[in-house]
Amino acid sequence: MRVFKTYNIFPVVMAIAVTLFFGCESNFKKVQQNNFTEFAPSGDADKVNLKYTDSGFIKAVLVSSKMLDYATVDFPFTEFPKGIDLTLYDNKAKETHVTSNYAISYKQTGIIDLQGKVKIVSQNGQMLETEQLYYDQKNEWFFTEKKFKFTDLKGVSNGQGIDFSKDFKVVNSQRITGEVLTAE
Repeated sequence: MRVFKTYNIFPVVMAIAVTLFFGCESNFKKVQQNNFTEFAPSGDADKVNLKYTDSGFIKAVLVSSKMLDYATVDFPFTEFPKGIDLTLYDNKAKETHVTSNYAISYKQTGIIDLQGKVKIVSQNGQMLETEQLYYDQKNEWFFTEKKFKFTDLKGVSNGQGIDFSKDFKVVNSQRITGEVLTAE
């Protein structure tokens, strides 16, 4: 007849499990720290007044109370969290004023995303108001799919979806309503 001895190994197994758990936890935290990259601006400026010139002529003046530059990220951009006041000049020095509560400019695409009470006023008295508007710097073209209000000397129109040149010479609007004077 065999006699079996019983051993209580539960405390030993528990001690090994706890040791492994805490050992892995500290390694896991180290791995997390190695993979963590801080998303912080490479440049930060207050009270910005930028002037863009081409061939000795001022093409744009940008004024903002705060600018954050993220030039070192994979898709570089510049953010204006407190909004912008932008003046664009054409070849005949005619002005177009653009304001918004927030703006972000993407360097690789040349697209500026304007958000929050966006307002554009031309020297000819044309005005567009919307909540979001994009500006293609290369083609000098504005566009949105949001609701808008367009005012000029002929009247006021509302709609959803519009694109136009920076001088308002070419305007393509969608789903418009309003009263506009036409020549008979």
